[in-house]
Amino acid sequence: MRLAYAFTIFFSTLAIDLTSKWFFATHIMSPPRLIPVAPFFNLVLGFNRGVSFGLFASNSTFVPYVLAAVALVVIGVLSVALWRSNNLAPTAGLAAIIGGALSNVLDRLDDGAVIDFLDFYIGQYHWPAFNFADTFIFCGAFLLLISHTQRSRGVASS
Repeated sequence: MRLAYAFTIFFSTLAIDLTSKWFFATHIMSPPRLIPVAPFFNLVLGFNRGVSFGLFASNSTFVPYVLAAVALVVIGVLSVALWRSNNLAPTAGLAAIIGGALSNVLDRLDDGAVIDFLDFYIGQYHWPAFNFADTFIFCGAFLLLISHTQRSRGVASS
């Protein structure tokens, strides 16, 4: 039951992110442009050649493969943690992180960069653009943090 739950979250995360990137890049941003949606949110087309917030970005042909390899090692470690997890909340969090990370790896290997398109801002200050995989990774990490905090306080989780 727990692993079926994890696979459902993992494959849903992967499908939602890869489909949204494909649809966005081929249908909405053809040609590329800025699409204002709300006073605090735009749709844009960005290519992140680094990791979070563009760290380690490079135009080198080897960097996408190095970053993908590092991400795959992390995914492997998280997969072992998921396999050993006994509670649904950490299982869901790990599955969301793994699905989002693998989606970004596949995108990076396909394009040499990760497609980002969600642009939130306040005034002139923009948060770095991101995608659904990044959102799933954040939500999964938040769920892990909450479940760990509850477990350390002695609150039972199922």
